Amino acid sequence: MPSMWLNTSTCPFMLTGFPGLEKSYHLISLPLLVAYISILLGNGTLLFLIKDDHNLHEPMYYFLAMLAATDLGVTLTTMPTVLGVLWLNHREIGHGACFSQAYFIHTLSIVESGVLLAMAYDRFIAIRNPLRYTTILTETRVIKIGVGVFIRAGLSIMPIIIRLHWFPYCKSHVLSHAFCLHQDVIKLACADITFNRLYPIIVVFGMGLLDFLIICFSYILIIKTVMGIASTDERAKALNTCVSHICCILVFYVTVVGLTFIHRFGKHIPHVVHITMSYICFLFPPFMNPVIYSIKTKQIQSGLLRLFSLPYSRIRL
Repeated sequence: MPSMWLNTSTCPFMLTGFPGLEKSYHLISLPLLVAYISILLGNGTLLFLIKDDHNLHEPMYYFLAMLAATDLGVTLTTMPTVLGVLWLNHREIGHGACFSQAYFIHTLSIVESGVLLAMAYDRFIAIRNPLRYTTILTETRVIKIGVGVFIRAGLSIMPIIIRLHWFPYCKSHVLSHAFCLHQDVIKLACADITFNRLYPIIVVFGMGLLDFLIICFSYILIIKTVMGIASTDERAKALNTCVSHICCILVFYVTVVGLTFIHRFGKHIPHVVHITMSYICFLFPPFMNPVIYSIKTKQIQSGLLRLFSLPYSRIRL
């Protein structure tokens, strides 16, 4: 039997917080805890609002709900191990739990890219064919798009995660983050990892980059359509419906590109900077997305006012 089919190591992996700052873990955990709570409250409120408010039962807000659910998923996947390391110094994690965490982290990252692409398609239809908007993007079609996004992400990540179960791990079992990432785990494998090194590059360029290029192309068509509108006010109104989505795209892709550049070209940068950038990459988009839509979308603002004024009105009664 080939050695790659038998995992010779049963020792758990060791997660890492912020090396050299162990005495400050409780202080470091405070802003992270605030960020986690804010993400849970912000995205949870968005989901509740979209479900509860019939004025938000439109394709645009269904896709926003998918984005909020994805952000919640990323947060709930990373939060337990991060706080476990910082609060309890609980660094051990079993192979199965580690591989599962890596699977969900990478899958949800691709899901977020796919949802942003779906939202670009939504804006394209809304501006290009406003009279047929609800007939083209029916609830059934929105559900199919959402399911397709999740299936694409789940299947694309599965091959490299499955192979992690086959590898023997005879090197150091210390990971470089407080959560499991595929690129961290394969560094510890004592086997041929060529496939696991090349395949993620193909996935990133074949999906992430392609999603971004299609989003850019869709906005070129949107701008072309908007420029054909005679009324200045109508042009501004049409573009304003895209501002929130554009901000979310920038937040997501700028953090991803920033993290990539740090890892690729920042070999002489202190390791703590790499770790900090990883946290920013996983926390900043989920934190900012509900803030952006709450500030820039009047329907969300109105829904929030109704939601938070309801308890007050009941008290007055």
